[in-house]
Amino acid sequence: MEKQIPLLLCLFLFLFSISSSLHETEARKHSNYIPAPIMRLVPRSLYDQIFIHKDNNACPAKGFYPYEAFVEATRWFPRFGSVGNFWTRRREVAAFLAQISHETTGGWATAPDGPYAWGLCFKEEVSPQSNYCDETNKDWPCVPGKSYKGRGPIQLSWNYNYGQAGRALGFDGLQNPELVANNSVLAFKTALWFWMTEQIPKPSCHDVMVNRYRPTKADRAANRTVGYGLVTNIINGGLECGIPGDGRVSDRVGYFQRYAQLFKVNTGSNLDCENQRPFA
Repeated sequence: MEKQIPLLLCLFLFLFSISSSLHETEARKHSNYIPAPIMRLVPRSLYDQIFIHKDNNACPAKGFYPYEAFVEATRWFPRFGSVGNFWTRRREVAAFLAQISHETTGGWATAPDGPYAWGLCFKEEVSPQSNYCDETNKDWPCVPGKSYKGRGPIQLSWNYNYGQAGRALGFDGLQNPELVANNSVLAFKTALWFWMTEQIPKPSCHDVMVNRYRPTKADRAANRTVGYGLVTNIINGGLECGIPGDGRVSDRVGYFQRYAQLFKVNTGSNLDCENQRPFA
Protein backbone atom coordinates (compact mmCIF):
# COMPACT_ATOMS: atom_id res chain seq x y z
CA MET A 1 0.00 0.00 0.00
CA GLU A 2 2.83 2.39 0.80
CA LYS A 3 4.07 2.16 -2.80
CA GLN A 4 0.59 2.76 -4.21
CA ILE A 5 0.02 6.12 -2.46
CA PRO A 6 2.23 8.15 -4.84
CA LEU A 7 0.60 6.43 -7.80
CA LEU A 8 -2.90 7.24 -6.54
CA LEU A 9 -1.82 10.78 -5.81
CA CYS A 10 -0.46 11.19 -9.32
CA LEU A 11 -3.65 9.77 -10.77
CA PHE A 12 -5.72 12.18 -8.69
CA LEU A 13 -3.64 15.17 -9.76
CA PHE A 14 -3.86 14.08 -13.40
CA LEU A 15 -7.65 13.79 -13.26
CA PHE A 16 -7.88 17.09 -11.38
CA SER A 17 -5.82 18.85 -14.04
CA ILE A 18 -8.05 17.48 -16.80
CA SER A 19 -11.15 18.59 -14.92
CA SER A 20 -9.70 22.06 -14.33
CA SER A 21 -8.77 22.35 -17.98
CA LEU A 22 -12.27 21.39 -19.05
CA HIS A 23 -13.80 23.88 -16.64
CA GLU A 24 -11.45 26.60 -17.90
CA THR A 25 -12.33 25.81 -21.51
CA GLU A 26 -16.03 25.90 -20.68
CA ALA A 27 -15.56 29.17 -18.79
CA ARG A 28 -13.88 30.71 -21.80
CA LYS A 29 -16.88 29.83 -23.93
CA HIS A 30 -19.14 31.82 -21.62
CA SER A 31 -16.82 34.67 -20.62
CA ASN A 32 -15.99 37.86 -22.46
CA TYR A 33 -12.46 37.47 -23.67
CA ILE A 34 -10.59 40.32 -25.36
CA PRO A 35 -11.46 40.39 -29.07
CA ALA A 36 -8.53 39.25 -31.19
CA PRO A 37 -8.40 42.39 -33.38
CA ILE A 38 -8.09 44.73 -30.41
CA MET A 39 -5.71 42.44 -28.56
CA ARG A 40 -3.43 42.49 -31.60
CA LEU A 41 -3.84 46.15 -32.50
CA VAL A 42 -3.92 47.71 -29.05
CA PRO A 43 -2.16 45.65 -26.41
CA ARG A 44 -2.20 47.06 -22.89
CA SER A 45 1.40 48.25 -23.23
CA LEU A 46 0.50 50.41 -26.25
CA TYR A 47 -2.64 51.75 -24.55
CA ASP A 48 -0.54 52.81 -21.58
CA GLN A 49 2.05 54.37 -23.87
CA ILE A 50 -0.64 56.37 -25.68
CA PHE A 51 -2.42 57.59 -22.57
CA ILE A 52 0.59 58.35 -20.42
CA HIS A 53 -1.15 60.80 -18.12
CA LYS A 54 -4.80 59.72 -18.07
CA ASP A 55 -4.47 58.75 -14.40
CA ASN A 56 -2.47 61.79 -13.40
CA ASN A 57 -3.69 63.46 -10.22
CA ALA A 58 -4.35 66.60 -12.26
CA CYS A 59 -6.90 64.78 -14.46
CA PRO A 60 -10.53 64.82 -13.26
CA ALA A 61 -11.08 61.49 -15.04
CA LYS A 62 -8.32 59.72 -13.12
CA GLY A 63 -9.15 56.01 -12.99
CA PHE A 64 -12.20 56.33 -15.26
CA TYR A 65 -10.72 55.04 -18.54
CA PRO A 66 -9.01 51.70 -17.82
CA TYR A 67 -7.84 49.46 -20.64
CA GLU A 68 -10.41 46.82 -19.67
CA ALA A 69 -13.30 49.24 -20.23
CA PHE A 70 -12.05 50.11 -23.72
CA VAL A 71 -11.69 46.44 -24.63
CA GLU A 72 -15.09 45.52 -23.22
CA ALA A 73 -16.78 48.28 -25.19
CA THR A 74 -15.27 47.11 -28.48
CA ARG A 75 -17.13 43.80 -28.17
CA TRP A 76 -20.29 45.67 -29.10
CA PHE A 77 -18.71 46.88 -32.34
CA PRO A 78 -16.90 43.96 -34.00
CA ARG A 79 -16.23 45.91 -37.19
CA PHE A 80 -14.20 48.52 -35.34
CA GLY A 81 -10.54 47.93 -36.12
CA SER A 82 -11.32 44.83 -38.19
CA VAL A 83 -12.09 46.12 -41.69
CA GLY A 84 -9.43 46.43 -44.37
CA ASN A 85 -5.81 45.39 -44.35
CA PHE A 86 -3.58 45.39 -41.30
CA TRP A 87 -2.42 48.98 -41.82
CA THR A 88 -5.93 50.30 -42.48
CA ARG A 89 -7.14 48.75 -39.25
CA ARG A 90 -4.28 50.27 -37.29
CA ARG A 91 -4.85 53.68 -38.86
CA GLU A 92 -8.55 53.63 -37.99
CA VAL A 93 -7.86 52.81 -34.35
CA ALA A 94 -5.16 55.49 -34.19
CA ALA A 95 -7.61 58.03 -35.64
CA PHE A 96 -10.32 57.09 -33.15
CA LEU A 97 -7.98 57.33 -30.18
CA ALA A 98 -6.65 60.66 -31.46
CA GLN A 99 -10.13 62.16 -31.77
CA ILE A 100 -11.23 61.08 -28.29
CA SER A 101 -7.91 62.36 -26.94
CA HIS A 102 -8.59 65.83 -28.29
CA GLU A 103 -12.12 65.74 -26.91
CA THR A 104 -10.82 64.91 -23.43
CA THR A 105 -7.42 66.57 -23.54
CA GLY A 106 -5.71 68.01 -20.52
CA GLY A 107 -2.60 68.96 -22.45
CA TRP A 108 -1.01 72.35 -23.02
CA ALA A 109 1.90 73.60 -25.08
CA THR A 110 4.58 72.99 -22.44
CA ALA A 111 2.98 69.98 -20.76
CA PRO A 112 5.23 67.14 -19.56
CA ASP A 113 5.80 64.70 -22.47
CA GLY A 114 4.23 67.24 -24.81
CA PRO A 115 0.71 68.48 -25.48
CA TYR A 116 -0.39 65.23 -27.11
CA ALA A 117 0.24 62.93 -24.15
CA TRP A 118 -2.76 64.03 -22.10
CA GLY A 119 -5.75 62.35 -23.70
CA LEU A 120 -8.62 60.96 -21.59
CA CYS A 121 -8.03 63.54 -18.88
CA PHE A 122 -11.70 64.57 -18.60
CA LYS A 123 -14.91 62.56 -18.49
CA GLU A 124 -17.41 65.41 -18.80
CA GLU A 125 -17.56 68.98 -20.01
CA VAL A 126 -16.53 71.62 -17.52
CA SER A 127 -18.66 74.78 -17.25
CA PRO A 128 -20.97 74.07 -20.22
CA GLN A 129 -22.54 77.13 -21.80
CA SER A 130 -25.96 75.48 -22.09
CA ASN A 131 -27.80 72.24 -21.35
CA TYR A 132 -27.49 71.24 -25.03
CA CYS A 133 -31.22 70.79 -25.49
CA ASP A 134 -32.52 71.17 -29.04
CA GLU A 135 -36.16 71.85 -28.32
CA THR A 136 -37.02 71.70 -32.02
CA ASN A 137 -36.16 68.00 -32.07
CA LYS A 138 -39.43 66.28 -31.22
CA ASP A 139 -38.13 62.76 -31.83
CA TRP A 140 -35.82 63.01 -28.81
CA PRO A 141 -37.48 65.44 -26.40
CA CYS A 142 -35.42 66.81 -23.55
CA VAL A 143 -36.27 65.83 -19.99
CA PRO A 144 -36.70 68.90 -17.76
CA GLY A 145 -33.72 69.48 -15.51
CA LYS A 146 -31.38 67.23 -17.49
CA SER A 147 -28.17 68.41 -19.11
CA TYR A 148 -26.99 66.90 -22.37
CA LYS A 149 -23.51 68.38 -22.07
CA GLY A 150 -20.42 66.61 -23.36
CA ARG A 151 -19.63 63.35 -21.58
CA GLY A 152 -17.39 60.36 -22.17
CA PRO A 153 -14.44 59.94 -24.55
CA ILE A 154 -16.19 61.51 -27.56
CA GLN A 155 -17.94 64.11 -25.34
CA LEU A 156 -21.38 62.97 -26.48
CA SER A 157 -23.59 66.07 -26.64
CA TRP A 158 -27.18 67.11 -27.40
CA ASN A 159 -30.43 65.37 -26.58
CA TYR A 160 -30.79 63.72 -29.99
CA ASN A 161 -27.39 62.04 -29.65
CA TYR A 162 -28.09 60.87 -26.11
CA GLY A 163 -31.47 59.53 -27.21
CA GLN A 164 -30.15 57.61 -30.19
CA ALA A 165 -27.11 56.29 -28.35
CA GLY A 166 -29.33 55.14 -25.51
CA ARG A 167 -31.65 53.27 -27.85
CA ALA A 168 -28.71 51.56 -29.56
CA LEU A 169 -26.89 50.67 -26.35
CA GLY A 170 -29.79 49.82 -24.07
CA PHE A 171 -30.01 52.74 -21.64
CA ASP A 172 -32.31 55.73 -21.31
CA GLY A 173 -30.05 58.46 -22.58
CA LEU A 174 -32.68 61.18 -22.27
CA GLN A 175 -33.67 60.35 -18.69
CA ASN A 176 -30.22 59.34 -17.45
CA PRO A 177 -27.55 61.12 -19.51
CA GLU A 178 -25.23 61.26 -16.49
CA LEU A 179 -24.66 57.50 -16.80
CA VAL A 180 -22.16 58.26 -19.57
CA ALA A 181 -19.91 59.98 -17.02
CA ASN A 182 -20.47 57.33 -14.33
CA ASN A 183 -19.92 54.06 -16.20
CA SER A 184 -16.56 53.54 -17.90
CA VAL A 185 -17.67 50.82 -20.31
CA LEU A 186 -20.79 52.73 -21.32
CA ALA A 187 -18.71 55.85 -21.87
CA PHE A 188 -16.50 54.02 -24.37
CA LYS A 189 -19.58 52.44 -25.97
CA THR A 190 -21.07 55.86 -26.69
CA ALA A 191 -17.82 56.97 -28.31
CA LEU A 192 -17.70 53.87 -30.47
CA TRP A 193 -21.40 54.19 -31.30
CA PHE A 194 -20.80 57.72 -32.58
CA TRP A 195 -17.74 56.57 -34.52
CA MET A 196 -19.48 53.64 -36.19
CA THR A 197 -22.88 55.18 -36.91
CA GLU A 198 -23.84 56.97 -40.11
CA GLN A 199 -25.99 60.05 -39.53
CA ILE A 200 -27.13 61.19 -42.94
CA PRO A 201 -25.90 63.34 -44.61
CA LYS A 202 -22.80 62.56 -42.56
CA PRO A 203 -21.05 59.25 -43.20
CA SER A 204 -19.70 57.28 -40.28
CA CYS A 205 -16.18 58.06 -39.13
CA HIS A 206 -15.48 54.35 -39.49
CA ASP A 207 -16.41 54.28 -43.19
CA VAL A 208 -14.21 57.30 -43.87
CA MET A 209 -11.15 55.81 -42.18
CA VAL A 210 -11.46 52.38 -43.83
CA ASN A 211 -11.92 53.95 -47.29
CA ARG A 212 -15.49 52.76 -47.73
CA TYR A 213 -17.03 56.18 -48.14
CA ARG A 214 -17.39 57.80 -51.52
CA PRO A 215 -18.02 61.57 -51.44
CA THR A 216 -21.38 62.67 -52.74
CA LYS A 217 -21.90 65.50 -55.20
CA ALA A 218 -22.64 67.78 -52.24
CA ASP A 219 -19.42 66.66 -50.53
CA ARG A 220 -17.35 67.43 -53.59
CA ALA A 221 -18.95 70.87 -53.91
CA ALA A 222 -18.10 71.54 -50.26
CA ASN A 223 -14.53 70.25 -50.73
CA ARG A 224 -15.16 67.52 -48.14
CA THR A 225 -12.33 65.25 -49.20
CA VAL A 226 -11.82 61.84 -47.63
CA GLY A 227 -9.27 61.72 -44.84
CA TYR A 228 -8.83 62.48 -41.16
CA GLY A 229 -10.04 66.03 -41.75
CA LEU A 230 -13.42 64.72 -42.85
CA VAL A 231 -13.70 62.83 -39.57
CA THR A 232 -13.15 66.10 -37.72
CA ASN A 233 -15.87 67.63 -39.88
CA ILE A 234 -18.26 64.83 -38.87
CA ILE A 235 -17.52 65.26 -35.18
CA ASN A 236 -17.46 69.05 -34.82
CA GLY A 237 -17.32 70.63 -38.24
CA GLY A 238 -19.89 73.30 -37.49
CA LEU A 239 -17.52 74.93 -35.02
CA GLU A 240 -14.09 74.02 -36.38
CA CYS A 241 -14.11 73.54 -40.15
CA GLY A 242 -13.72 76.17 -42.84
CA ILE A 243 -11.51 78.20 -40.50
CA PRO A 244 -7.85 78.63 -41.52
CA GLY A 245 -5.38 77.67 -38.80
CA ASP A 246 -7.97 76.69 -36.20
CA GLY A 247 -6.15 75.57 -33.04
CA ARG A 248 -8.68 72.86 -32.21
CA VAL A 249 -8.18 71.21 -35.58
CA SER A 250 -4.41 71.46 -35.18
CA ASP A 251 -4.70 69.73 -31.82
CA ARG A 252 -6.65 66.86 -33.36
CA VAL A 253 -4.01 66.52 -36.06
CA GLY A 254 -1.19 66.62 -33.52
CA TYR A 255 -2.68 63.74 -31.57
CA PHE A 256 -3.18 61.73 -34.76
CA GLN A 257 0.39 62.29 -35.89
CA ARG A 258 1.77 61.13 -32.54
CA TYR A 259 -0.44 58.05 -32.46
CA ALA A 260 0.28 57.17 -36.07
CA GLN A 261 3.96 57.02 -35.14
CA LEU A 262 3.19 54.71 -32.21
CA PHE A 263 1.07 52.48 -34.47
CA LYS A 264 3.77 52.67 -37.16
CA VAL A 265 1.37 53.82 -39.89
CA ASN A 266 1.19 56.90 -42.07
CA THR A 267 -1.60 59.39 -41.52
CA GLY A 268 -2.69 59.69 -45.12
CA SER A 269 -3.56 63.03 -46.72
CA ASN A 270 -6.28 65.62 -46.02
CA LEU A 271 -5.60 65.87 -42.30
CA ASP A 272 -7.42 69.13 -41.61
CA CYS A 273 -10.76 70.61 -42.63
CA GLU A 274 -9.88 74.28 -42.99
CA ASN A 275 -10.97 74.28 -46.65
CA GLN A 276 -14.08 72.17 -46.08
CA ARG A 277 -17.57 73.48 -45.53
CA PRO A 278 -19.36 71.89 -42.57
CA PHE A 279 -22.26 69.52 -43.11
CA ALA A 280 -25.62 71.24 -43.14
